[in-house]
Amino acid sequence: MHYVTSKGILSKNNGMNLYRGCTHGCIYCDSRSKVYGMNHKFEDIEVKQNSLDLLKKELRRRSPAMIGTGAMTDPYIPLESQLEYVRKSLKLIYDYGFGFTCITKSDLILRDLEMLKKINEKTKAVVQMTLTTADDDLCRILERDVCPTSRRIEVLNILKREGIPTVVWLCPILPYINDTEENINSILDMCIDSGVKGIICFGMGLTLRDGNREYFYSKLDESFPGLKEKYIERFHNSYSLPSPREKQLMDIFNKRTSSEGILNNPDEIFRYLHEFPQKSYQSKLI
Repeated sequence: MHYVTSKGILSKNNGMNLYRGCTHGCIYCDSRSKVYGMNHKFEDIEVKQNSLDLLKKELRRRSPAMIGTGAMTDPYIPLESQLEYVRKSLKLIYDYGFGFTCITKSDLILRDLEMLKKINEKTKAVVQMTLTTADDDLCRILERDVCPTSRRIEVLNILKREGIPTVVWLCPILPYINDTEENINSILDMCIDSGVKGIICFGMGLTLRDGNREYFYSKLDESFPGLKEKYIERFHNSYSLPSPREKQLMDIFNKRTSSEGILNNPDEIFRYLHEFPQKSYQSKLI
């Protein structure tokens, strides 16, 4: 871990990253890509030490809207349990009458359940959870240092019971690893039982860029000997790596989500995530 002083904390679309880097150990993580210009070791978490002061200033001058986090770094990395930057930012978001949404794989989010409920009662809070495999043993290979799928489903069910809407990211689906009908159907079963509002899926496959490609292939060598060569032969140096089973898997995905009334169009889901409730009351502090 190391501290930096940042010039800003919110993007023009109200996106926020309190940390840079991650220790979840997901073998496919796009945030490792060189295109993002991270000049430190990925596991050496960059902490924006002035982020809470910056957030307070930004919330004072902006109109209430949804604040989002987790696009680049899971906000609930283990370090958050010590520093509590997310927890403190949620308090500010609540005080200034904003809404909140985040993408995570961690059950640490339950620590902040009461604050999420308060935000949701006042404005809107949505939790987005990533699911890739229904198999906990495979999950521990693909996403080594974060809670397994079964625990994430428990989290989704707790959030459902507490009235917090949820969205699932069904990605990435790795060719020859988790791209099976059994896996997709099992995850969809879990999502249906958990009452998720939407499932984001950009297709059955993954993307690789310089930086994360090398890391991904090194992990394939460790856990799936011989598979790297199969990837290189089929996909060469492509950015997009669709599953050979993409069509049938997408047919299953679209049919089942539509029949259950679950949002499955990414654009429609993103509109929902960004939509700030008109009836919310605001108590912006001076």
